[in-house]
Order: sequence, then C-alpha cells, then structure tokens
Amino acid sequence: MDNVFIERLWRSLKYECVFLDAFETVREARSGVGLWIDYYNRRRPHSTFASRAPDEVYATSKMTERLAA
Repeated sequence: MDNVFIERLWRSLKYECVFLDAFETVREARSGVGLWIDYYNRRRPHSTFASRAPDEVYATSKMTERLAA
C-alpha cells in the first residue's frame, strides 16, 4: 500500500511535466522538475486533501498541534 503514493507521484511527474516538456539538457530537466515539484506541493489541488495543496494541509496540521499542546 505504501508504494501506491510514490507511484502516483512519479506518474503525475511523468505525465504532467516530463512528457509535456521535451527537456534538451540535464540543467533544463532539473529546473523543470524542481518547478513542478514546487507546484505539486504548494499550489496543485489534491483530491485526498479536499482540493488543498500538501503545504496547506501540513501548515494547518502544525498549527493544530501547537494549539493542542
């Protein structure tokens, strides 16, 4: 079950970034993949998180933990 999440990440990366952008150099690929990962974590809505981005969910959970302590 734990492989499902990482497999979905790699699938999304391939279909939303790598296959759409024909990177000519390693530098372009690193930059493009880095930008996509930033987008994935900060702005891309995830159905698992009720259309919120992972960073938003993480920040909310950290705030809740602080309030509970």
